Amino acid sequence: MQIFRNPDPSQWPALQLRPLAESNAAVLARAGEIFDDVARRGDEALHQYAAQLDGVPALASLRVSAEELAEGAAQVPAALQAAIRQAIQNITLFHAAQRPAAVEAEVETMPGVRCWRRSVAVPRVGLYVPGGSAPLFSTLLMLGIPARLAGCREIVLCTPPGRGTGAIAPAILFAAQELGLTTIIKAGGAQAVAALTVGTASVPAVDKIFGPGNRYVTAAKQLAAQRGVAIDMPAGPSEVLVIADASANPAFVAADLLSQAEHGPDSQVVLLTDSEDILTGVLAELERQLPLLPRAGIARQALAESRALLLPDVPAMLEFSNQYAPEHLILAVAAPEALAADIYNAGSVFMGYLTPEAVGDYASGTNHTLPTGGYARAYSGVSLDSFYKKITFQQLAPAGLLALAPVVEPMAEAEGLRAHAHAVALRREALESFNLK
Repeated sequence: MQIFRNPDPSQWPALQLRPLAESNAAVLARAGEIFDDVARRGDEALHQYAAQLDGVPALASLRVSAEELAEGAAQVPAALQAAIRQAIQNITLFHAAQRPAAVEAEVETMPGVRCWRRSVAVPRVGLYVPGGSAPLFSTLLMLGIPARLAGCREIVLCTPPGRGTGAIAPAILFAAQELGLTTIIKAGGAQAVAALTVGTASVPAVDKIFGPGNRYVTAAKQLAAQRGVAIDMPAGPSEVLVIADASANPAFVAADLLSQAEHGPDSQVVLLTDSEDILTGVLAELERQLPLLPRAGIARQALAESRALLLPDVPAMLEFSNQYAPEHLILAVAAPEALAADIYNAGSVFMGYLTPEAVGDYASGTNHTLPTGGYARAYSGVSLDSFYKKITFQQLAPAGLLALAPVVEPMAEAEGLRAHAHAVALRREALESFNLK
């Protein structure tokens, strides 16, 4: 890790930059090429990208058949099946508690003017689940459960086919089976996002796309938004920031940093501490634990672009963290509750020594699809709300129209919108004429 001791606050912005493997312009340009290709050639392009990018020369079908789903799910060991079912229960409980009222309380803004709002599930949603070197079946739980709870009419799952085999990871198939999802597409990367946006013979077009991914997936989601398809948030490479005081356990902290670093070479981990002993202890633990990991090479690349900062005190650490706006924030401190009220930029917060970020990734109940790259300054993580839209309604009685007319007519005239004023005036005059009879 890059080590900085008591950097001046004027240096903090530079230390809060995320690593960029390629310029955003280059990534967007390539994602745009893929988008245009999928829009033009549909399934043919998806087959070509499966061969070119996923090493699958001949997919019999882009869709997972019912037989493939059952056979793949059956390969999952019993212990993992039980773990996934328990995670489903916890995630369901947490998200079900977020269910809004079908119709919110009606408000009478003036006599005879009634306004209300109704929650409606997004009809068609696309769930992107990363595959490749780490098939994230946990992401399917985080997206599929709230989609199902919200009552989305159509749920389409896209996930990359296994390199060389074309098969979807059994754990992903088991999770899909448990959630009752049957439209499963063997496609990953920007091409999957493009297919969900424009639709192909095999891939239904959707109204909103969910799920994290690499820079190309993030860029493709931005392009989808430009084409009128909503997205959950910009969610790119994973990141964690740990605030550790002198009471922290260096081994725990190092393990938390490595749990994010192993996601990918473009992941970033940040350590903030006000203790020199913790700083040196964590660095030593990183060197001890890193060689034990199967993905040590990936984690080492991520650590090379990651930072450890010694700062003077807790207020400085909180200020740095809020400026950085981490996806995951771990409070490895003696009294995390005392710090919580001062956190205003973070995707998800993990309180105390016994709450590793990993529990949120899998099964505590909270959602792990979170804003990265500093977007936690303005975005929330995925929740049940993400799968709803709110429709407003209003209805005027005669008294309401007569009460609002002298408000709306002069406002419309002042803006030069005569037809707006006329639409109200016609009704007002009709009511006044009726009342005169």
